[in-house]
Amino acid sequence: MQKRLLEEELRGNAYPGRGIVLGKSANGKYAVAAYFIMGRSENSRNRIFVEDGEGIRTQAFDESKLTDPALIIYAPVRVLGNKTIVTNGDQTDTIYEMMDRQQTFEQALRTREFEPDAPNYTPRISGIMHISQDSYHYAMSILKSNHGNPDSCQRFTYAYSNPAAGEGHFIHTYMGDGNPLPSYEGEPKLVEIPDDMEAFTDLLWNSLNEENKVSLFVRYINIATGEYTSKIVNKNK
Repeated sequence: MQKRLLEEELRGNAYPGRGIVLGKSANGKYAVAAYFIMGRSENSRNRIFVEDGEGIRTQAFDESKLTDPALIIYAPVRVLGNKTIVTNGDQTDTIYEMMDRQQTFEQALRTREFEPDAPNYTPRISGIMHISQDSYHYAMSILKSNHGNPDSCQRFTYAYSNPAAGEGHFIHTYMGDGNPLPSYEGEPKLVEIPDDMEAFTDLLWNSLNEENKVSLFVRYINIATGEYTSKIVNKNK
């Protein structure tokens, strides 16, 4: 698979929707995760990321303008022991709760489908990072309708064991803007992951469409120690 430049992927798509990047830093020291959200409606744009324990959650920036919390208020990131879960919806809780009961990532997602937001039927994208005894692997998933047919759910999981230093994968919800919004197609895209978290955060945030971007979360986890550093960027301040 040809490696893509994240900045080109983002700048070339005015509305990728919500996106997840997982990978390993170029020096091989860090497991890296990034998650961003975008919005076209006032309700979707009226959000920020806030810390919530070891994870984050979305929150209305102006509570008086919140019209419908369904599908937009959730915990995108939760930590279960040495596992970090990153998703674009409340399936974060499904994965957390079922894995806490010794079920697998795939088993948890078999209980869920794409979002019920006709006519878009937004895909549910999910990722999990597993760090154990100086080893690291991750998996990504997408649940999508069958080309807009809500009677059929297509489920794809991609697993990456011992990822190469400096490499990651990027998956997002939409191929571009439109009505209805076209669902993501294909495997997660192979992308570069730098050592510098601040530089990576700036690259992502500055490459997202200025009008549509809402919030960004980035975390670098030391594979040897499990210690992490995170950054949140919110358009609403």
